[in-house]
Amino acid sequence: MAISSPLLYCFLSLWLGLAVHQLEASHQVYRNLPTYSQLTSSHHHLVNEPYRTGYHFQPPKNWINDPNGPLIYKGIYHFFYQYNPLDAVWGNIVWAHSTSTDLVNWTPHDAAIYPSQPSDINGCWSGSATILPGGKPVMLYTGIDPQNRQVQNLAYPKNLSDPFLREWTKIPQNPLMAPSQANQINASSFRDPTTAWLGPDKKWRVIIGGKTNQTGEAILYRSKDFLNWVKAKQPLHSAEKTGMWECPDFFPVSIRSQNGLDTSKIGPNVKHVFKVSLDNTRREYYTIGTYNIDKDIYIPDKGSVESDSGLRYDYGKFYASKTFFDSSKNRRILWGWINESSTVEDDIKKGWSGLQAIPRTLWLDKSGKQLVQWPVVEIEKLREKEVKLPSSVLKGGSVHEVLGVTAAQADVEITFGISDLKKAEVLDPSWTNPQLLCSQKGASVKGGLGPFGLLVLASKGLKEYTSVFYRIFKDHNKHVALLCSDQSRSSLNKDNDKTTYGAFVNVDPLHEKLSLRSLIDHSIVESFGGEGKACITARVYPTLAINGDAHLYAFNYGTEDVKITGSAWSLKTAKIN
Repeated sequence: MAISSPLLYCFLSLWLGLAVHQLEASHQVYRNLPTYSQLTSSHHHLVNEPYRTGYHFQPPKNWINDPNGPLIYKGIYHFFYQYNPLDAVWGNIVWAHSTSTDLVNWTPHDAAIYPSQPSDINGCWSGSATILPGGKPVMLYTGIDPQNRQVQNLAYPKNLSDPFLREWTKIPQNPLMAPSQANQINASSFRDPTTAWLGPDKKWRVIIGGKTNQTGEAILYRSKDFLNWVKAKQPLHSAEKTGMWECPDFFPVSIRSQNGLDTSKIGPNVKHVFKVSLDNTRREYYTIGTYNIDKDIYIPDKGSVESDSGLRYDYGKFYASKTFFDSSKNRRILWGWINESSTVEDDIKKGWSGLQAIPRTLWLDKSGKQLVQWPVVEIEKLREKEVKLPSSVLKGGSVHEVLGVTAAQADVEITFGISDLKKAEVLDPSWTNPQLLCSQKGASVKGGLGPFGLLVLASKGLKEYTSVFYRIFKDHNKHVALLCSDQSRSSLNKDNDKTTYGAFVNVDPLHEKLSLRSLIDHSIVESFGGEGKACITARVYPTLAINGDAHLYAFNYGTEDVKITGSAWSLKTAKIN
């Protein structure tokens, strides 16, 4: 039988009582870390830094990367993340912690998990939260031990009556899962445990990312009590020639509604999503498929693959993502790390590196073939000064400025209507890579139907701009919509990475209007095409289009006219850390 949640907590507390002296000694290693208030006290010189965001999550300074163990507890959202409290480059990683009641405004707390045991003395890497029966959270996370092996550890809140969960305690029996010759696990490729799920047999299951040679693996473990874990004979899922699988995620989605599901949910109206972050390419891919609970294997649907032809949450800057089930609103929420496109030297100079994408609600599209994402509705509470874009025709070759909006910190929703598709360019059969196609056919390359879209973070005179736009192609008996985010002219600073991104959007321009939503925030542009069917995030660092000198335009560089309607809002600054 599975041990009940209260009994598990009793066992954990007993073990801790026997090991207080050991833990007190090991805590000394990280006791000299600066507190959050100490970190922010020297932040005044960064407040006016032009690339800091107004409503995206980021700490006042230093390096951040992966989101860890997001959860909701007693009505409070908790966000943990990989953080270097000492520098703007990777290293000295701890679990930083902030809380919120609305996923928009965030209050910081001191580090929740930091190196203090032999099993994590060389680093506390990524992990996930699991809510045990009774609503009690625990964390499984990867630690780096004295031999630099990647091992899996358990921590839980010291005080469950504290809704802010400010103190976390590790069991002295850590690690609970470790590589060995017997289990044939690669000690340097065994990390990032997922949220665990409870099967019908009352056994908990969790997967950890790994690899054997160049075969990526979701290593499966089972446990009756969440303390003693046994490795399964076969992985939940694997794929050849994909390399190390980082930050895996595995969760159910409903085929009947947009509501999210608890991670342990199974049934006839449920599909499963499996996501991996590929260490080799630094890209993420997800598949949709079937979870065979009897054999404990995941089977992707036909055509659903973890490769460049596969599905991605985001076709731009987006990595190490993590979802959680928001039980208060019955939705699944996605967090993702957005790294910099500037040089390391520039990151050190500005004193920080990395931020998080706006949390997104995620659900299965009605086609059953892909996911749909949309910024959490709470972000709309920051909207002010709506500027309506009246229904009008955007003539071929024209550019129109959207006035009355704080263009460096805005939310824009726009739709495009096309009445005549005859001038659509024929799609060459070799044009299968949307990113490459967007690079070859950037915003300055005129076509028939497109490019049309937005010029954001644009300078007066258009010496700098980031363009987010559509092109329409004809492919045999159907039309294909291509969404691009072109950063090639985003900055006069030649040292930045100005890669152009692209995605094909599964919409039919003949029968559907093309929608585009862009969240603009000083140095980040998150764009959602086809009502969330394709997402592209870009990091840009203009030298001219900064703060009040930034402009916003709608444009159409195609030969054919396009109907346009929509709204734009200035966004207030969120209270973040």
